[in-house]
Amino acid sequence: MIFPEPLTIQWVAALIKAEVVGDASLHASGINEIHKVEAGDLCFVDHPKYYDICLQSAATHIIINTKDVIVPQGKTLLVVADPFEAYLTIVNHFRPFTPASKNISDTAVIGKGTVIMPNVFIGKDVTIGNNCVIHPNVTIMDYTQIGNNVIIQAGTVIGSDAFYYNAKKNRDVWYKRMQSCGNVVIEDDAEIGACCTIDRGVTASTRIGRGTKLDNMVHIGHDNNIGNNCLIAAQVGIAGANIIEDGVTLWGQVGVNKTITISANAVVMGQSGVVSSIEGNKTYWGTPAVSITEKKREVVWIKRIPELWKKIMEEDK
Repeated sequence: MIFPEPLTIQWVAALIKAEVVGDASLHASGINEIHKVEAGDLCFVDHPKYYDICLQSAATHIIINTKDVIVPQGKTLLVVADPFEAYLTIVNHFRPFTPASKNISDTAVIGKGTVIMPNVFIGKDVTIGNNCVIHPNVTIMDYTQIGNNVIIQAGTVIGSDAFYYNAKKNRDVWYKRMQSCGNVVIEDDAEIGACCTIDRGVTASTRIGRGTKLDNMVHIGHDNNIGNNCLIAAQVGIAGANIIEDGVTLWGQVGVNKTITISANAVVMGQSGVVSSIEGNKTYWGTPAVSITEKKREVVWIKRIPELWKKIMEEDK
């Protein structure tokens, strides 16, 4: 999330009641989780296992629960007892939950020639381009950005909260939701099928590229960056923070693990599981997904197991 204007570290420290370690004259331009941080951002870390990852990230300012670390040059620590709660304080200050009072927010901007069917909900600060068609019972949550010539079929939900939790097993509630302050961006000429769900980014954007087509009942997790002209068939489920490059095809019921890359023009056959990054311009099948040529050879050998076993048994007699 980018702040409305850069914030002084003294102001942030006062808001979250933090002790500043390092250069207190710097400014913070936004707040992001570790997968999306950029220079100038605030980021939080609350477990020693991840201290170094966060300190060495692009983040300029780190909300942390210890002073016993080496502060990299050019970075600032904001030391608090509970960094997660400090993160929530900042997010709630800039993106507080505000209940809707009508189906289409007064702050929504809807382009020329766009058709909004009955029972559509459009939240705060949503922008929809020209010549779009939004079918009945679609829900478009706050801050979503939709380009021109986009079609969204009935029953789809865009911009629901990320499935992203802070886990601590030493408290009564083990999993506490990291409040989402990101959004969804759907670019020109995309089509979204019926009953799809697209989660907003935790602190940044979930992006659906230009010309990409989603079938019915597809789930896109938080912070995915899906390229242009991709084809995603029914019942595909994509976990969070992946990069899916241009021209990728995912056939029905494919499952995609988190934080991996599917390179350009890859094709993944139905019911496959993509558990690690895969190269482009190839076809994949199976779980874990491998080259379809390799998988077909494997299937042939599996079919020959009874014949081979019979031969071995006969030779042992």
